[in-house]
Amino acid sequence: MHAKTRTIRVGIDVGGTFTDVIAIDAATRQLVAAIKVPTTHDAPEGVAAGIVDGIERLLAQTQLDPAGVGFIAHSTTQATNALLEGDVARVGVVGLLGDWEWFARAGIRFAPVPLSPERSFACGFSFARANDSRAVRAAVDAAVADGVQAIAVSRPFGVDRPAGETWAVEYARSCGVEATSGHDVSSTYGLRARTRTAALNAAILPRMIRTSRMTASAVERAAIPAPLMIMRSDGGVMDVREIERRPILTLLSGPAAGIAGALLYENLTDGIFVEVGGTSADCSAIRNGRPQMRPARIGGHRTMLRTLDVRTLGIAGGSMVRLAGAGVADVGPRSAHIAGCAYACFSDEREFDGAVVDTIAPAAGDPADYATLRTPGGKRIALTTSCAANALDAVPDGAFARGNPASAQRAFAVLGETIGADPTVLARAVLDRAAAKLRAGIEELVRDYELDPSQVTIVGGGGGAGAIVPSTARAMSLPFRIARDAHVIAPVGVALALVRDVVERTIVAPTPSDVSRLRREAIDRVVAAGAAPDRVEVIVEIDARSNRVRATASGATALAETATSTRVEEPERRAAAAQSLRAPAEALETLELSARLTAYRSNGALALVDDRAVVRATLFGARVTRATAGTLEPLVARAVERSTRFGDVGRALPAVYLIRGERIAAYDGLAGAQQAEALVMEELTGCDPAEPVALIAVPRRA
Repeated sequence: MHAKTRTIRVGIDVGGTFTDVIAIDAATRQLVAAIKVPTTHDAPEGVAAGIVDGIERLLAQTQLDPAGVGFIAHSTTQATNALLEGDVARVGVVGLLGDWEWFARAGIRFAPVPLSPERSFACGFSFARANDSRAVRAAVDAAVADGVQAIAVSRPFGVDRPAGETWAVEYARSCGVEATSGHDVSSTYGLRARTRTAALNAAILPRMIRTSRMTASAVERAAIPAPLMIMRSDGGVMDVREIERRPILTLLSGPAAGIAGALLYENLTDGIFVEVGGTSADCSAIRNGRPQMRPARIGGHRTMLRTLDVRTLGIAGGSMVRLAGAGVADVGPRSAHIAGCAYACFSDEREFDGAVVDTIAPAAGDPADYATLRTPGGKRIALTTSCAANALDAVPDGAFARGNPASAQRAFAVLGETIGADPTVLARAVLDRAAAKLRAGIEELVRDYELDPSQVTIVGGGGGAGAIVPSTARAMSLPFRIARDAHVIAPVGVALALVRDVVERTIVAPTPSDVSRLRREAIDRVVAAGAAPDRVEVIVEIDARSNRVRATASGATALAETATSTRVEEPERRAAAAQSLRAPAEALETLELSARLTAYRSNGALALVDDRAVVRATLFGARVTRATAGTLEPLVARAVERSTRFGDVGRALPAVYLIRGERIAAYDGLAGAQQAEALVMEELTGCDPAEPVALIAVPRRA
């Protein structure tokens, strides 16, 4: 007998050791169930076997009705691991030549790409005239005969005329090999970088396609109506069918899942998210409700892929203590997991009777200075950062890292007796060293993205967050919190993620119609991938220096949106704004922007809060123009000009935000008021003229 049907969002995070599968109530966003299964790297089916096992256990153990699953998605480490480990397919690059044959040959060829100290990625290259179908077939046939497992097709200016690349890809697939093209992975200029990205994409195609098809088939067999989605490296999701074209977009989707959780589950608007595992901690900056991005480099080479800027540090909950004489020399980078040791804080206190200190080298080539306790029965128990935090009773109640303080204290007592040191001093030294490493990473992000320290909150996720985030935040005098359900924040982020796609073009002096077309293409892509058309939001960014125009469209799937959450009461929305603005709730000024978005103002800062009490953005120096869809047009140019700044390097137009319902459209890097007006009016096409809307202009430095 199934439990009462409700709409459920299922998120799956494939980690190095375990695969976590969770269910979230779509209406309340409450965690319903969580299942953990071993990640099946060595199974014939690969990690898909663990994903399938996790889904089946979730449905069986919770009696959830599969028909109630409105959204299902998973992150994957496959793309990252394949490239890091050199486990890639043999790739042939087919270059399509035009009038500038010498330019094409030179631009398409690239040097081998180092993937690890032991392995590099190299391709075979063949060329054919783009307008000679017989020559193109011959080039593909020769590559197949040479034993390639995947083909990448590239042509100069292929982003403007993709038909030739598409034809060659289709022919290669008809020959039984997987294939991709330059315009599949990027729509911007840069022949060598685009070709290199396409070749790396092809290198992981066969393996990724096998896994995605197997997983999608299992979802169908489970009678789950929602299409399977895959986590992207930018924190959104895409339809599993996109793996057939662009598996490289899943690179770093594991860390991206945790960041999505910070944004969508923890409502982090401005701050640092730290996901702490057993071996490493991933740090990322979130500013104005957006995670920060950077171009991905593989083996030191530029690619056309933009990923979340995640800084990985070799410090975490399981980092082991290293000794020097009668003190602590260092903490990490090796962890108890790598060394195959138990944690002292999760062991029985009686196990330490008769235990002796024994230093080891956790892996070949490591120094033998990592401290363990060897019990009379031969069991090895590590002293870790989590053990130090527990020994000092510094882990918050309810945190996943909360263990047995008495056991941790007993372990440090044994260590102290052996090396002649005070156990409390030792534990404090361990925690201080761990916090110092994490602090350095956080301070680097704050500097790089010019975050205002007065607005920064640290949010900890992952099982080890409770061990080192509190002490780090206190050392930095910054507010912090441990995320709800922190140990499964990554699969929660997957479950709550939005369908996303990015369209980017190189356009010199883009006109309003150029930008509008790009925006429409981004919307069409996410709708085709399953996003509900009336739920799509678009961010348009224009970089005049590089002549790049980027439109990022995001939206919830139609099935998941059949269960809408109830609007929370105003005091709860006000409290969320007060926390974001760091101001007393009673002192906030209220501005109703639309039927589902409210602004709260304090000391020149504006928090935009939706009806679920989610702070969607915090804006500084913002000017708000409230109107209706039918009366806004003549007000746009005036609002933009009022917030334009003039300086030594010219004028700087404001960033513009259009509020409609609970949708926020953002336009950054505008070239003129006319461009803003065109984008705003396109966003309002088809609206009821009487619908309340708001335009927000945020001045920029000139």
